Order: sequence, then C-alpha cells, then structure tokens
Amino acid sequence: MEEVIERNQRALAVARTSMHRAQEVYRGSTSGDGGLVRIIRGADAISAALASAVRSCQDELLTAQPGGGRPRELLAKALGGDLAALRRGNRQRTIYQHTVRTHGPTLSYVEQISAAGAEVRTLDEVFDRLIVCDGRIAFVPDPAEERSQAALAIEHPGLIRYLVGIFEHAWERAVPLPHSPSDHRPALLVDETRRVVLQLMVNGYTDETIAGRLGMSSRTVASHVRKASEMFGSRSRAQLAYLIAKAGILDEELPET
Repeated sequence: MEEVIERNQRALAVARTSMHRAQEVYRGSTSGDGGLVRIIRGADAISAALASAVRSCQDELLTAQPGGGRPRELLAKALGGDLAALRRGNRQRTIYQHTVRTHGPTLSYVEQISAAGAEVRTLDEVFDRLIVCDGRIAFVPDPAEERSQAALAIEHPGLIRYLVGIFEHAWERAVPLPHSPSDHRPALLVDETRRVVLQLMVNGYTDETIAGRLGMSSRTVASHVRKASEMFGSRSRAQLAYLIAKAGILDEELPET
C-alpha cells in the first residue's frame, strides 16, 4: 500500500508540473488587453469597436463584405470614417459580391470612396465578412453565435497573416468596380453570375442555398434558371442540368468584358 501511495504521489507531482507549464503557456498567449482573440457581443459594441479601429488605422484597411448590397443607413454610418481614413493617406481595398453592381445605395457609397482613392472589386462569392486594420487587428463574425450579435477581434499575428492571405487570393480573382452616375448594368453581372448560378444548380444546390451563397434573392436565382431553361428548351430542372452538362458551356471561358 505504501508503494502504491508513493507511485501515485510521483504521478501527481508530474501532473502538477505539466499543468503548471500549460498554465504559463496559456497566460502568455492571452496576455495584453483581453487576449489575442476577444469576443465582442452586441451590435452597438461591435459598431463602436470597428469605428475605433478604423479611426486608428494609419496604413491600410481591408474589408470583405458578402451578402450583396448593404443597408443605406449602415453605408451612411461607415462613409464618414472611411473618407477620413482615406484623407489620412490610408489605402482601402474592399471586396463585394457582383450583385452590388445594381444596388444604388452601395454604388453611391463606392463612387464617393473611389473618388477619395479607395479600390473596390467584386466576386461571385465572398468567403465571409472580414475587416483588417493595418495588419494588426482583424474582425470576423463569431461562427458560434448570431452574426449580427457577436464578432471576434483577432490580434494574433499568425491568424492575421492567414486572413490577409485569404483576402489577397480573393482580391486577385475579383473584378474592379468602376462607377459613375452614367454607368449601366455591366454585362458581367448577367454573364458570370448566371454561369455561377447554373454551376451551383448543376451541383444540386437549391435556389435558397444558391441565393444565400451569392448574395441575391431566391427570385433572382429562379429567374436565371428560368431563362436558361427557355434557352435550352428544357422542361425540368434535372433535364436542364443534363443539357447544360452535355453542351459543356460551363467549361468554356467567358469572353473578356
């Protein structure tokens, strides 16, 4: 019994030492103002944290905004801070989805920040919302909670480099969005967006899922599918997918616009 107790005491001492070292590592990784990854809860708190980060930005602001056109009131709230940052000499790059090319309030916002020096591009799909200030702090939605009520403020250098890498990869594939009041609906919105809609439809996604991924309404998705059905003369969704695959149009390169 004494030998068993002695062995258990030695094992307990080893466990205590290991836990002590783990605690030191944890404290070191979470030192500073609230740690390297913080949860911000509440729409007002998130808005205040973003505004503060943008005001302190001195070099470059990167943003990715999925979901199509943004509400007019949010754009108006963001405009003042973005213009002030651009006047300080900051570089600003923003990625939207192609669907903003017909959204008046977003185009008006883009026109104003572009005139101040910002760069805006669009993609068919944007990975998720992301804001990075000076490569030192990043904001992303908290995937474990409701998007509008919780965000993660990230200050871990390795994680920020990873997120910036994702942004740069998307930026290289995105299409510049010039805009002036006389601009018309660009052909890209019809050609490339319809192509992506049809690709997702062929892959078996529902209209609702496609709409969520591409930042458009289910009605718009259905309209793209209906027009493709009319063009191919198909009588069902399954037949349309077969005819598209047989024709090979999704394998062809889009013409330059």
